[in-house]
Amino acid sequence: MLSVQGLGLHHSGTYLFQNVNFTIKKDDKIGLVGKNGAGKSTLLKMLSGEITFYEGNVVPEGNITIGFLKQDLDFVKGRTVWDETMQAFEQINAWKNELDDVNHQMTTRTDYESDSYSDLINKMTELNDLLMNHDAYNLEGDMEKVLFGLGFKADDFQKITDEFSGGWRMRIELAKLLLQKNDIMLLDEPTNHLDMESIMWLENFLKDYPGAIVLVSHDKQFMTAVCNRTFDVNNRKVDDYKANYSKYLIMREDRREKLIQAKKNQDAEIKQMEDNINKFRASATKASFAQSLIKKLDKIERIEVDNEDVSKFNIRFVQSQVPGKIIFEAEDLGKAYGEKQIFDDVDFIVQRGDRIALLGQNGQGKTTLAKILAGDIKDYSGSWNLGHNVNIGYFAQNQEEVLTPNKTVQEEAEDAATEETRPRVRDLLGSFLFQGEAVNKKTKVLSGGERNRLALCKLLLRPFNTLIMDEPTNHLDIQSKEIIKLALQKFEGTLIVISHDREFLQGLCDKIYEFRDGKMKEFLGDINEYLEFRQKESIREISAEKAKLHSEEPKVEVKKVEEKPVTTQQSTIVSKEQKNIQNKIKKVEEKISELEAKVEEFEASFTKENPSDETLEKYNKTKEELDSALQEWEYLGTQLD
Repeated sequence: MLSVQGLGLHHSGTYLFQNVNFTIKKDDKIGLVGKNGAGKSTLLKMLSGEITFYEGNVVPEGNITIGFLKQDLDFVKGRTVWDETMQAFEQINAWKNELDDVNHQMTTRTDYESDSYSDLINKMTELNDLLMNHDAYNLEGDMEKVLFGLGFKADDFQKITDEFSGGWRMRIELAKLLLQKNDIMLLDEPTNHLDMESIMWLENFLKDYPGAIVLVSHDKQFMTAVCNRTFDVNNRKVDDYKANYSKYLIMREDRREKLIQAKKNQDAEIKQMEDNINKFRASATKASFAQSLIKKLDKIERIEVDNEDVSKFNIRFVQSQVPGKIIFEAEDLGKAYGEKQIFDDVDFIVQRGDRIALLGQNGQGKTTLAKILAGDIKDYSGSWNLGHNVNIGYFAQNQEEVLTPNKTVQEEAEDAATEETRPRVRDLLGSFLFQGEAVNKKTKVLSGGERNRLALCKLLLRPFNTLIMDEPTNHLDIQSKEIIKLALQKFEGTLIVISHDREFLQGLCDKIYEFRDGKMKEFLGDINEYLEFRQKESIREISAEKAKLHSEEPKVEVKKVEEKPVTTQQSTIVSKEQKNIQNKIKKVEEKISELEAKVEEFEASFTKENPSDETLEKYNKTKEELDSALQEWEYLGTQLD
């Protein structure tokens, strides 16, 4: 579908990419991984045509369509959510308008025998065929499915888009892109602005998407579920792994070990050459030989190996004095902005050592509660009390407001340090990937991920016994997320965290506060148990929303047709058909059992040794056969019903 040949791009005097080659095929679901600044978003812009000043070629095959989720929105003011979403179907809307015009002409003209009237009939037939072929008369059902999946309710459809926050408008833009069904879809952090339920819905949608996908995400679980191929963007190149994210990690580790050995051999060779150069350069008879060694040394492409073992970063939060048993206690707590009530009648007790995740749709009050408990919001209803000797460390979602623009990274960290932790500043900054000259950068020029890393580093330099973390993993690459998760797992105090990242929350929290419809409910259990419960609830809620939406549509009177009794012959035919279907189901179930056993056998072998490319290919093929068999089983079940 799309071929990349010899791709190269200069950035700030050096190559960001150099001689990159790959091909994207129809069924590829590609995840782009790499550190912040490696060039993942830039690569998407090059594939989309937004960046054109590069070396090499990006060659699309035929008239393929490419959709790109941009971060800048261009909505027309005054449109409803429904009308804005309908803009996804630009070509279909044009055909519909043309058909309306043709129909109007046919009803107002009387020259039925003329050639031009005959042309109108042909045009009407052509337009109807085009609309039928593009499933234009089922668009509304598709729109409902996508909007519900992304968290909108039936009541939202006729609201003006101006009423919604930037995050919700970004969901509308994402809905439009999903509905366009482009041949290749480019997604840069599509889970930003989405709550956990919407992320899980999007995950399932993308798995079944009929075209190719190239995706940037720092959500490991999302990447593993969606992608069947992984591009590792590093050191000016793109390494192609024919595997999803979790299998890529195994394959990359094997490649990395070989790379480390190759680097050791190269370092030894370079040292030998440098020794010979130093030995012979002063000799008149050997000077030319030394010069040839220098030229050879300059041409060597140095092997680079990134340090990605986060377990070596021995970082932990400084523990302050032990607080009382009760950390927070709230009664009838509520907060409104003007006439909009965010939440009300909230009661809870947070005890020492609790590890709580605040979950729920955006705009339901998670950040508001965090700000109230951190002391940033003073105006609320009800009451809450702070426990004895509670010392709060607060990670705010918007880091621009808590960093001093003209201070350097090191100055900002040193200002946060105590006398005891000041000697650790440079080591901690290094652990958060601020190394060398990076510590002298002004905070105003830092990227979103760098600001978050610096703010997290500052929290580690002061003693706290209670941490309130609002989206601490936003903008962080996967390695940085693992570093902070490791530190939080070692933290012995009380933790309250807002996050939509399922993998990050696993093993971190054992209690959930769910915000929904202006209320807060407590759920005792970890993130996996909560999600299992919530998935069942979501199915019921979406069904109720659809029922509500269609109950408001005008009812069409349907005449009851008198049913004829089923004859014995018809009954026999039905019975035979049912038996045939039952036999097919039995065979498919046997096949499913056999394939499941094979998959388990493969996965058991992965824990003992790194799989070869051939083994991974066989494993993926078996999984595909299993998915196909399960789909056939489901279809036969509906036929039997």
